[in-house]
Amino acid sequence: MHSIVKKWQGIFAALIVVLACIGCSKVPSVSFNPWEVINVPTEAKLFDIAFTDNPKHGYLVGSNATLLETNDGGNTWQPLQLAVDEPKSRFDSVSFAGKEGWIVGEPSLLLHTTDEGKSWSSLPLNQKLPGSPILITALGENTAEMATDVGAIYKTTDGGQNWKAQVEAAVGVVRNLERSPDGKYIAVSSKGSFYSVWEPGQAAWDPHNRNSSRRLENMGFANNGQLWLLARGGQVQFSDLTKPDEWLDVEYPELATSWGLLDLAYRTPEEIWIGGGSGNLLRSTDGGQTWEKDREVEEVAANLYKIVFFSPDQGFIIGDHGILLKYNPNANSSSPPEAA
Repeated sequence: MHSIVKKWQGIFAALIVVLACIGCSKVPSVSFNPWEVINVPTEAKLFDIAFTDNPKHGYLVGSNATLLETNDGGNTWQPLQLAVDEPKSRFDSVSFAGKEGWIVGEPSLLLHTTDEGKSWSSLPLNQKLPGSPILITALGENTAEMATDVGAIYKTTDGGQNWKAQVEAAVGVVRNLERSPDGKYIAVSSKGSFYSVWEPGQAAWDPHNRNSSRRLENMGFANNGQLWLLARGGQVQFSDLTKPDEWLDVEYPELATSWGLLDLAYRTPEEIWIGGGSGNLLRSTDGGQTWEKDREVEEVAANLYKIVFFSPDQGFIIGDHGILLKYNPNANSSSPPEAA
């Protein structure tokens, strides 16, 4: 009996080794790591980043009314204190057009600046506003667009004194919401079971069922209007530009791993970066046909959930635990990143 148990233990151990080998990533490594870890003086969770018309001057926002400012392009950050009614307010989104900037957050918070952030004023929001504002986009002088966590969209052209609804009905609670450069929106439902799209002039959102059994994690737009989606299990998919209602074949950039993919961003029309759980960072230089892995960033113990490129040479990745990565194409690949 003992020998039989030992035999099955050996088989079980061998099976574990086989499964472990299956889980080994075979994705090739990038030739060098262009990301450096920036020391951000906060323990708050960070949600968004924006820069003024001066690429050296920008802001980070996060939980507990966190606002940080940089004057050197994001190398160093200084915390700022804003007088808000609720000290634990969550600043979800920040956006600038020139010197005019906006911050929205929860519960129902709207802040506005016209002097590049030297001073901020709190603007009232209608108590009947559907949901809480989670996305703000500065569009020009006195003009901005705001969206809530149930898909209500409003626009102001008078500096936030009045807001006009852009869609007749909300779409329901969303987990992700993104706006394209030409004013379209895409929203992923809270459970990842369907997504909805809206474009200026439409009275209502246009809902779509997800196109696989895997729950949607995030969706967004390329600059050419192409849609992308990330789904559970490391699935990536792009829409067909020649047939807008159809999707190209599903891709699995790193099929052997179980890390969730959380956000995608284009550095150039062909170079794509995808961030995920446990410091997982992937890059494609051919529009998503082949992928490489930045293994040095894996040493940063953080989920990488937001990637933003303001230009091909200016980009940031926001992770949990206050982690911020800055794109530096001249970074020394021999020096692995160190967490702050």
